[in-house]
Amino acid sequence: MMGRQGKWAVVLASLMAFSSAAQAQITKANSEEFSRFKRQYESWHQTSESSEVVDALEGDPNLVILWAGYGFAKDYNKARGHHYTITDLRNTLRTGAPKGPDDGPMPMACWSCKSPDVPRYIEANGEAAYFDGKWARGGPEITNEIGCGNCHDNNTRLRISVPFAERAMDSIGWKWEDATKSQKQSMVCGQCHVEYYFTPGDVFVKFPWDNGTQTEDMEAYYDAIQFADWTHAVSKAKMLKAQHPGFETTLTGPHGRNDVSCTDCHMPRVTNEEGKKFTDHNVGNPFDRFEFTCARCHDQGKDELESVVANYKEMVNEAKLKAEKQLVHAHFEAKAAWDAGATEAQMADALLAIRHAQWRWDMAIASHGIHAHNPAEALRLLASSLERSADARASLARVLATNGMTDVVAIPDISTKAAAQAALGMDMKGMEADKASFLEGPASKWDAEYDKKYGGDKQ
Repeated sequence: MMGRQGKWAVVLASLMAFSSAAQAQITKANSEEFSRFKRQYESWHQTSESSEVVDALEGDPNLVILWAGYGFAKDYNKARGHHYTITDLRNTLRTGAPKGPDDGPMPMACWSCKSPDVPRYIEANGEAAYFDGKWARGGPEITNEIGCGNCHDNNTRLRISVPFAERAMDSIGWKWEDATKSQKQSMVCGQCHVEYYFTPGDVFVKFPWDNGTQTEDMEAYYDAIQFADWTHAVSKAKMLKAQHPGFETTLTGPHGRNDVSCTDCHMPRVTNEEGKKFTDHNVGNPFDRFEFTCARCHDQGKDELESVVANYKEMVNEAKLKAEKQLVHAHFEAKAAWDAGATEAQMADALLAIRHAQWRWDMAIASHGIHAHNPAEALRLLASSLERSADARASLARVLATNGMTDVVAIPDISTKAAAQAALGMDMKGMEADKASFLEGPASKWDAEYDKKYGGDKQ
């Protein structure tokens, strides 16, 4: 681990936008700057305290089936603090176990929301050079977790640090130069907490906002260009995977409609024991800083508001599980239809309905905190998902009957993560062994290669 001063040197480099010259020059802490931003830095460092790894697949094995054939079926843990962005990306089975810079399942684009080294690299080399090639190529170039340079320029002013996010904001009329302070704060968070996809061919990051930011707008956009993130391993449907569309789903919620920014709730301006005011960079639960967040607008007490949010969370989770059950059945019924000899023409309507149903479910559940940001939208999307799943299953019943199958389609044991992965024939022990070799081999050298090139002091 880095020492305190060494880590602050990296933070200062981030603050200066990681220009190549500045990065090479800054190798020790500047005491004046450290004193100026000490409270921000210390609160940012508190994101390291969210160290618990929570296995979402273990908690809900349905997810393994819903993402069959896609990386998330291998490994999906609940998000931790910004401190862990690089660690968790290296460790996840989704990034594979590449043996060299041109090996592995994922493209360079996977780094895009994880580090201030990304804008630094793009500024120095251009977008085309950054996006080119496989994920492992970026290992020795991208080693610092999310920090100052992702959100601030070299004068500490807020900024959009990556051009693909700026283009997306422009496309919906959110011009940086015309934006309010609140909008700018949300735009900075919206560089990453959004839905995006990797364009085929050149593999750039793009936000699918050409038709708008509503779930159905993005669905229509993807359908029009015939884009799919992957082909489902069970149903053979062309699927879409929502990322973390907090920006889009919050826009139409009560906070978004009232010009409440992401930082008002998750990075509030607080007063410490010395009476000093500063922005708390320990991005977290608003209830942890209630007097500086919710209490600024709400008359209700903390316990009452927590109860309201908990009730919404329970409602959303209940609807989520109902939607998942129908989707799981639809995927296996589609497989049974294929096995019975169904044609592509016979399956077209059902597969499109599965695609739409799961997209709407995913837009609800992948939007972390939607039960607080926009519970009405979460429930609307999950109800719509159920409707499209019903369309899919009705269509599949007709296809199955046409092809001579009238028996109820059996669902294998998916009661645990391990059982669900076994039902899909996934070699988890092999993947885990390969990942361990990768972490002990190529990944273990990345920090040292970065330090040698840029003069860092990671240990």
